[in-house]
Amino acid sequence: GWLPALQLVRRGSKAVTRHWKAMHFQRQKLMAVTEYLPPRPAVPPRCLPRPRVEIQEEDGYTRLLKRQVEEVFRSSRMVAVCQYNSMPDEDLVMMQHYLRKHNIEVKFVFNEVGADPGGKGRRDWLLHASFQAVSQIVRPVLAQSKYRNLLPLFVCRNILLVSPEPQAKEMLRVLKGVPQVNLLGACIDDTILSRQGVENFARLPSLEASQGQTVGALALLPSQTSSLLQSGPWLLTALLDEHIRRLRDTGNPGEPPQEQGTG
Repeated sequence: GWLPALQLVRRGSKAVTRHWKAMHFQRQKLMAVTEYLPPRPAVPPRCLPRPRVEIQEEDGYTRLLKRQVEEVFRSSRMVAVCQYNSMPDEDLVMMQHYLRKHNIEVKFVFNEVGADPGGKGRRDWLLHASFQAVSQIVRPVLAQSKYRNLLPLFVCRNILLVSPEPQAKEMLRVLKGVPQVNLLGACIDDTILSRQGVENFARLPSLEASQGQTVGALALLPSQTSSLLQSGPWLLTALLDEHIRRLRDTGNPGEPPQEQGTG
């Protein structure tokens, strides 16, 4: 037969068969009787002696590494934290050579125990580093110092570029040719800077030029004030000298000089 093009079908809702039902009274008594009660200890816990807490003392090598980390942060005006990726030995040596020309040293920081800079499992990589510090050494030292805000930058393998002078411009020039080393942040003159902050700091003029500009700006206003204060006396002195000279030229000090006519 003929069927319409549009059919409306009404579907009924499903019956809800799960309703909460109270537990039977006899079952409640059975559950209460069979409930597990743990046995009481023969001796109360408050009467037992306290467990001995073993204090793990640091060995001499760990203390030595901590002192080296503290000395690096104390004696360096610029400490840059970089992320290190695997790179050939020749590129690493060349990078250290160019940085050493500007008195910038490279320090490897391994936040993973047993990690090496090249990821090749060789111990000869440690010859290139001045110290090896694991997370149990660097993080406690930084957490107790004023550089605690640098802790989020120490992830996986890092490199520290330290220098007794803020050589930010030279450091950025060398790192520009080493894509395996990414600058994360730095602390220059006890000020923590991001990568953009380090780039802005590198664009600043030298300290001598800034001091010269400051001295020139400070000396300009006093010189202008002095010239303004002295211009009046100088003008008055010049007028009096000219008046005296004219009186001497006329020869009659009691009368002013007569003006000569044009006729």
